[in-house]
Amino acid sequence: MTSWDDRIDEVWADASGEEVGDEIIARIDALAAERGDDDGRAVFERAGARDSAGREADAVTLYRRALELGLDEEHRPQCVIQLASSLRNIGEYDEALAVIRAEGERSAESPYRDAFATVHALILASSGRPAQGLSVALLALVPHLPRYHRSMTAYAHEIADLDA
Repeated sequence: MTSWDDRIDEVWADASGEEVGDEIIARIDALAAERGDDDGRAVFERAGARDSAGREADAVTLYRRALELGLDEEHRPQCVIQLASSLRNIGEYDEALAVIRAEGERSAESPYRDAFATVHALILASSGRPAQGLSVALLALVPHLPRYHRSMTAYAHEIADLDA
């Protein structure tokens, strides 16, 4: 028998390249029901299906619930990133910033740190602070540069002040 994770991955693979709609949500919900309403991972998958279908407000509620229930170290950062992104999409910029900043600090060494920075930059840009968003994005890129770390860091900090 195929594992639950494999079956979830299969649904997402089927949805790849398509607009997610009621059929994908129903398939994810059916799989999530196997694990119950008190399983953080199942709730996270339900949130992701709604998020992918453009139902961000519904997704936000479920992402919060998934975090309350608890997620492993692979899925927690994904959930926070997706929650912050959904909050951005519904115009809840302050909450989105609080969520992504807190997780970025909590998981500074996470493999998702660049994804945190990307969402952080998008939130800032969407909230009317594009220079600060650019600064966050540049600072995330600096460690990947072969040289120029000091000067690019200084420029990124300088640019952030343009929104003030």
